[in-house]
Amino acid sequence: MRWQAVVTLAVVLDAATQSLPQFVWAAQADQVTRGRYVFALAGGCGCHTAEGGQVNAGGRPLKTPYGTFYGTNITPDPAHGIGQWTDQQIIDSIRLGVRPDGSVVSPVMPYSAFSGMSDEDVTALVAYLRSLPAAARANQSHDLQVPFAGLAMWVWRGLFFTPLPPPAPAPAGGVERGRYISEHVAHCQECHTPRTRTGTLDRALYLAGNAAGIDGEATPNITPDKQTGVGDWDEDDIVSLLQTGFLPNFDNVQGLMALVIEGVPEGGYKDMTKEDALAVAHYLKSVPAIVHEVEDK
Repeated sequence: MRWQAVVTLAVVLDAATQSLPQFVWAAQADQVTRGRYVFALAGGCGCHTAEGGQVNAGGRPLKTPYGTFYGTNITPDPAHGIGQWTDQQIIDSIRLGVRPDGSVVSPVMPYSAFSGMSDEDVTALVAYLRSLPAAARANQSHDLQVPFAGLAMWVWRGLFFTPLPPPAPAPAGGVERGRYISEHVAHCQECHTPRTRTGTLDRALYLAGNAAGIDGEATPNITPDKQTGVGDWDEDDIVSLLQTGFLPNFDNVQGLMALVIEGVPEGGYKDMTKEDALAVAHYLKSVPAIVHEVEDK
């Protein structure tokens, strides 16, 4: 009887072992799927894909008042990308703005916004980034008008960046879900809020538009002000914009906004679920209305 029990136990353990890789693979696949959606909510991380280039291989120029930044290679390439970084090192780069070698990421990469991304979302995003093809494309040096740029980025981070605690799960479809997407994943404020002389967001004009945006583009006021913002839009108008790129007057957006809506081939705002797009609309309708006319410079 004893040998029969041993044989039975061996069979059970063998069956469990055989099923384990399938279970792990399914869990990983679910995480990659979630990460792809987070990637879409972040506008396809479009700053890291050059026009006509491989997804996330870097090289896209971003013109700012401080000079031109070039998106970095965030593919799994071991020499030029993140292939040799640990998951935690990638997460620290996304949420804390620090690379594995201790250098600081340029604040044009909105780590101050991503700092508030949930553990589940940032972990899934890393799994998705690792699932994409590697590209052996060297990173391009930034062309900046700031002396001692590396030191300046350290100083800026030390003065103006405070890490945020991971958020509690927000109710689906509510204002808090919309706030989370808008502020910490889609990072709307990074383009739609003007900057101070130190490069920080001017919170007094939060989401009220920026005449001196990236690539010299003026970004509109998206607060609920009826004269200078989107106060006359209903929530379905906002949802339509996010998912199609069309304005209520049937014109379509251009430039960087068009890029983040359409996304790289892997996804952009257009892939946002109706529920999440409505949550963003709820949130934008809830922020204080600010009178601020934005004109192209």
